[in-house]
Amino acid sequence: MTKKKQEKYDRAYLRMAAEWGKLSYCERKQVGAIIVKERMIISDGYNGTPTGFENFCEDEDGYTKWYVLHAEANAISKVAASTQSCEGATLYITLSPCRECSKLIHQCGIKRVVYQNAYKDDSGLKFLGKAGVELVHLPIIESMVQ
Repeated sequence: MTKKKQEKYDRAYLRMAAEWGKLSYCERKQVGAIIVKERMIISDGYNGTPTGFENFCEDEDGYTKWYVLHAEANAISKVAASTQSCEGATLYITLSPCRECSKLIHQCGIKRVVYQNAYKDDSGLKFLGKAGVELVHLPIIESMVQ
C-alpha cells in the first residue's frame, strides 16, 4: 500500500475511533479505540467502568475512579475473549497509551499504534518504541472531519 493510501485509511480508522469514544460515559475524557488486522476491524473499545458497574467514571471530586478501564484495554479484552488474535494488528486510538496499557499492547502482539492526541505522560510511547512498535501521531485535521 502506498504511503498516501495508508494515511487515508489511518485517518478514516482514527475518525471511527473518535466516534466510538463518544459512547463513553466518562466526563473528563472520552477515548475510543479500534483494532484493525488485515484491513478488517477485529475489535473496538472505549474507556468506561467494568461490566456490571454503574456507568459513572468519576468520583464526587471529579477524579477518574481507579477501576475505569482504558479504551485500548477494553478492545484488547474483547479480542482475548474471541477467536481473533491481535498479532500484527494496528491499534487506532484517540489518546496515546499510558504505561500500563502499553504493556498490554506489546504483550498481545500489536505492531503499530496510530494515535490522535498525545497523553501528558509519554512513558507509554517510549516503552512501545523501545519494544519495536511502530508509532504514528496523526492529529485529526478539522477540515478532514465530516
